[in-house]
Amino acid sequence: MLTPTTTAARLDRLPITRPHKFALATLAFVFLFEFGDLNTFAYVAPALTKHLGFSVQDIAVVTSAAFLGMAVGAAFGGRLSDLIGRKRALLFSTSLFSVFSLVNAAGFNVPSFVVFRFLTGVGLSAMVVAATTYISEVMPAARRGRMQSAVMAVGLAGIPFMSFSARGIVPLGEGTWRLVFVLGSAALLALPALAVLPESPRWLVHKDRLPAAESVLARLERHAGPLPPLPEISAAPPATAPTSSYRQLFTSPYGRTTIFLAVVWIFQTLGFYGFVAWVPTLLTQHGFSVAKSLGFSALTTIGAVPGALLAWPVTDRFGRKVPLVVVALATAASGLAYGLTFNPVAIVVFGFCVNLLIQTFATLLYAYSPELFPTGLRNAGHGLVYGTGRLANIFGPMLVASLFAGLGYQAVFVYIAACWLIVALAIAFFGPRTGERPLEALSARTGAPPAAARRVESPRKSPVHTTDTAEGTVR
Repeated sequence: MLTPTTTAARLDRLPITRPHKFALATLAFVFLFEFGDLNTFAYVAPALTKHLGFSVQDIAVVTSAAFLGMAVGAAFGGRLSDLIGRKRALLFSTSLFSVFSLVNAAGFNVPSFVVFRFLTGVGLSAMVVAATTYISEVMPAARRGRMQSAVMAVGLAGIPFMSFSARGIVPLGEGTWRLVFVLGSAALLALPALAVLPESPRWLVHKDRLPAAESVLARLERHAGPLPPLPEISAAPPATAPTSSYRQLFTSPYGRTTIFLAVVWIFQTLGFYGFVAWVPTLLTQHGFSVAKSLGFSALTTIGAVPGALLAWPVTDRFGRKVPLVVVALATAASGLAYGLTFNPVAIVVFGFCVNLLIQTFATLLYAYSPELFPTGLRNAGHGLVYGTGRLANIFGPMLVASLFAGLGYQAVFVYIAACWLIVALAIAFFGPRTGERPLEALSARTGAPPAAARRVESPRKSPVHTTDTAEGTVR
């Protein structure tokens, strides 16, 4: 009989099989257009100020509406995925953001963009939460960080793709900016592939759909070739019922994890989008032409793909905690240097560094966040903290606009650096170590103090299989 223990053991002994690779390729394609669409408004914003008369405050309002949609999509989409399954949530959310990306092309004033970007944001965040959780649950423990990195690297190519596309399309005419939004809808092409992905066996077992879980595991094992024997697993029943009540995200032991990750996601989002979403507009307002500001932005976004790949060699070897802290500090330094220079070459160099580092950080955090919640609340918890960051950034664009208006260009980048410094300190003092550990072992330990977590979790050692009393799980 399948249990969370045996399911985890069977998944974690697998190599990367053909079904794994198909899932990774499909999700990478979706992420390609998710990341591209996420940044489309930043790239068309200079054209909207020129052709539709949008002010900096108007840009801030529309950007805030998008983040409100992301907060709603992450929180409710995450919980929906825990209820209906990872695959169905992926299908629904991908359809939603792609359709409304297309609808964005029909925007004509501030209220229309507020509505369209809000609905696009709902789909975008719901998809990200479902996809990153899916990767964490289906990939073997020793490889899930690298697989997350691979998907993100391909997906992040959507940022320079969209940036260079906007650079070529937007200056062509008064209405050509609409074509940039059309590009973001191409993720609809992935729907047939998403429909045939295997469901997460962990989720199926949690829902007591054991025959379906056994079918998925058998399919993966058929493609794996000879496998090592399963480790000896205690047959002791779990001491408590599986975690699934949403209230448990706010009570011991998971309340501590929820608060910690919420702080990280809030300031990471403020620092991330304070830079990515505003650089083209700020450069234009600072005196550069629309073409030059988009050109500088396009060149700096080339750092996105190598940024995700930079996470590959460290994520499973050193866990997530130490690399996250180091990268956050480096991002703060690079962002501050960007704001202190007006030399075109230096703008491109430091902008490249910021784009590289924030995507390294994002790749690590997308792997880290869902690891710290149990199966029954993994998507809900991950979605809640991810959505909290998006919700906080409703006020982020308005704060950037106010800082720019009151204190000038450089003050914006001091603020961005401060956000990344807070992120680094939060993870350094409160973040548990992870890496090469079964998910159930990690989620069971997140209520422990960081020191205790460090004693238990050495990311460079192979997992030792014992029974977890919270979910009867191997670690």
